[in-house]
Amino acid sequence: MLPVTGYAEHWSVRQGDALRFMIGVAGGGRYRARVARILCGDPNPAGPGYREIPMPCGIAGEHEGTEQAIRLGSWVEVPAVDLGAGDAPLTLAATIWPTLPGRDAQAVLSCAGGGATLTLGLGPRGAFARLTSGGATTIVEAGVPLTERAWHDIACRIDPASGVLEVAQAPRAKRLDVDEAAAAQATTRDAPPAGVGSAAIAAERAAHLHFDGKIARPRLLRGAASIGESLGAQAAGAAPPPAGVLADWDFAIGIPTDDVADTGPGRWHGRCHNLPTRAMTGPDWTGAAHRWTEAPHHYDAIHFHSDDIGDAGWSPSLTLDVPADWPSGLYALHLETEGGRDNIPFFVRARDPGRKARVAFLAPTMTYTVYSQFVRPGRQAQIAPRAAAWGALPQAPDGHPDYGLSPYNHHADGSGVVMSTMRRPMIDKRVNQFHLMDPDPAGSGTYWIAADSYILDMLDRAGIEAEVITDHDVHAEGAALLSRYAVVLTGQHPEYHTHETLDAIAGHLAAGGRFVYLGGNGFYWRVAPHRSGPWAFELRRAEGGIRLWETLPGEGYHAFDGGYGGLWRRLGRPPQALVGVGFSTQGNYNGHPYTFTDAMLDPRVAFLREGMEATATPGGIFGDRGLMGGGAAGHELDRADVSLGTPRHALIVARAVVHEASYQPVNEERRDHTWPGSREDLIRSDVTFFETPNGGAVFSVGSMNFIGALPVDGYANPTAQLIRNVVRRFADPAPFTL
Repeated sequence: MLPVTGYAEHWSVRQGDALRFMIGVAGGGRYRARVARILCGDPNPAGPGYREIPMPCGIAGEHEGTEQAIRLGSWVEVPAVDLGAGDAPLTLAATIWPTLPGRDAQAVLSCAGGGATLTLGLGPRGAFARLTSGGATTIVEAGVPLTERAWHDIACRIDPASGVLEVAQAPRAKRLDVDEAAAAQATTRDAPPAGVGSAAIAAERAAHLHFDGKIARPRLLRGAASIGESLGAQAAGAAPPPAGVLADWDFAIGIPTDDVADTGPGRWHGRCHNLPTRAMTGPDWTGAAHRWTEAPHHYDAIHFHSDDIGDAGWSPSLTLDVPADWPSGLYALHLETEGGRDNIPFFVRARDPGRKARVAFLAPTMTYTVYSQFVRPGRQAQIAPRAAAWGALPQAPDGHPDYGLSPYNHHADGSGVVMSTMRRPMIDKRVNQFHLMDPDPAGSGTYWIAADSYILDMLDRAGIEAEVITDHDVHAEGAALLSRYAVVLTGQHPEYHTHETLDAIAGHLAAGGRFVYLGGNGFYWRVAPHRSGPWAFELRRAEGGIRLWETLPGEGYHAFDGGYGGLWRRLGRPPQALVGVGFSTQGNYNGHPYTFTDAMLDPRVAFLREGMEATATPGGIFGDRGLMGGGAAGHELDRADVSLGTPRHALIVARAVVHEASYQPVNEERRDHTWPGSREDLIRSDVTFFETPNGGAVFSVGSMNFIGALPVDGYANPTAQLIRNVVRRFADPAPFTL
């Protein structure tokens, strides 16, 4: 755990409103807090340098801190369940698809009441039953390991009359080399759970012994039915005798929610913690249905992970009352103890959007959230010496996996991380931070917030007044928010979007708005927000795309909204149809220059040449230096393609064709094993301009490293001049004509 860290309630706050911060101090104790407006978040002394303006406020100073725990692992809490008088046999049953069956003990279903706890679980020797009562513990194991990623029915039963505690397991599909069916029993004098107690699924009552894998149809039963009969009912998908049901949880009900429904007579409902993955194929899935909304009973499984995280649930520590006169922009709450420091970025919005500024920077906070806690092994050790030399934050997620993972990681059980959340410390989404050792000796190695601050820094130095809004704001308020501004600028990497954000941008353009896409690999993946709001996102990486893991068959539809996951291109909304260019190639972080094309002389883009007439001619070079990889065209590049929606009247005013071997076509560009075209066809970035209806226009650069070229020579370079020209003309109310 970091000495001090925390998270904000929201990514943005309006002038005059309040923002709460949740802060944890390891071991408790005093910490210091201050707030600053961030002009440049890059700590590289070879660039603009880290720049901030201290902002006096009511929360500045020393505070008493408390330790706030991070509890990883998803599970279902059932706060109350009537277990009966305790004079009849009690059976726990479930169907499981374990992903780490050889790991230490994992609880599948547990119930507690009357001072006793009965747990049905899984360990290296197969299913086990454990009864704890009156300080004594009895354990019985089936004795045969279960196969990973295969469905099994398991059950345990305690008979208070005979004192027999038994456990049994049976595979759904028999293996040819080993018989996994097994049973065992032991005797005990201890009383079983009874009375009104509680239950837990995928963990024990104290939320430990987390289970990794899928669980379907967990049940609590009372009565004379044998353990074999209970296993048979599980295997048949049949309901047990109604008279014997205490609880029968059906995970096919309430899939888009955190609620778990009990279909038994007591209606002992539960609630999911830490965002386990729902809408997962269950034991009866046949492949006939691939959309869970069409056959929910085939999707009656939840995949639990011991390293899931949702809402950390920390108590509020500080509340910042944002003064009405604070400028809209990027801010950070800085935290410090004797042992370490951290900062929590946030954005201040204008109280009345667009009244003072015609320019808006759209912070890609959905992408920030999805990438948060991207664990890359060895990264913290790699950056530590340079971070110390630069006075930058030294932490990276691989050094602090206790704060959870990113959808760019795999869970401990090898499955891809589907959920992302902002309700936990996101220690790699900070200012005064860099993320990799830049291949260019003078480079910064920045990403995300620190990189995006170059745009705000450039506008500030140029005297161009701008306000900041976020993806989260646009998701909530739509095109009406964007319409308050003449021109909207994106950040370096606006990759992840909802239907609402894409609809808002499309609506803004249709109404004559102007849009400047200053990144690469944008508008690429679809995410679905949590039902209670976009504090958490679900990501299904279905079918194509550059990805570190792939969604399994039958699991391509989001649980949160039932919509199909994957690339916006696959969903009929390719980026080219929105901003003229779309992701085409990916390579290492090295940057490369652009060359102006003949289209730069077209009268339609005369405004681009202002102040740079000697450079902005066909064959002219720009972007040959930069703080991200040493050049403007790099890492992930976008190209124009009329067949994917680039308007036919679009002008490609500059192009970078990259011949570096690491750059290859993205998956969706390939049709077979052959190279899909020449490098000039695919391995390129197109700087593109086109007019839109009602006097609007779009300008797109199509490179993740592009904005790293802005700060060169104190922003006095052709790349920065080009973007300033775009912003000034796009902010001019004079309409563009088609």
